[in-house]
Amino acid sequence: MLRSYCDFYGASPSSEGLTTMARALIASRDADGMLLVARGADRVTIGFATVGWKWSSLRAARIAVMEDLFVAPDARGQGAADALIEACAERARGHGAPVLTWETATDNHRAQAVYERVGATGDVWMEYELELA
Repeated sequence: MLRSYCDFYGASPSSEGLTTMARALIASRDADGMLLVARGADRVTIGFATVGWKWSSLRAARIAVMEDLFVAPDARGQGAADALIEACAERARGHGAPVLTWETATDNHRAQAVYERVGATGDVWMEYELELA
């Protein structure tokens, strides 16, 4: 499922790196973040989300960040994305986070429709990235 997500965005991290990340999230017991999965009626994984925590100076609080949200193409439209967002929000509330934030590609209009449907709003910030390796 992680590989499908990376393929969707044209990213190619190593399988070892993905495995290490997934194991760390599963083993962290919620300290650094967590990996949540959605399963279909047959108990097969159809989607996942990762949520973690960071400090926000502008809010003077530790906020929740949904780093990833992905639902397999053949499982879309069945409510899995909504359920994963709500599960992330539930965990965020449990941590006392005042907000759950995330980002999406500007051309991912289907995802944006989901986010608006669940009541999320866009913001005015632009994201930048500086490659370090």
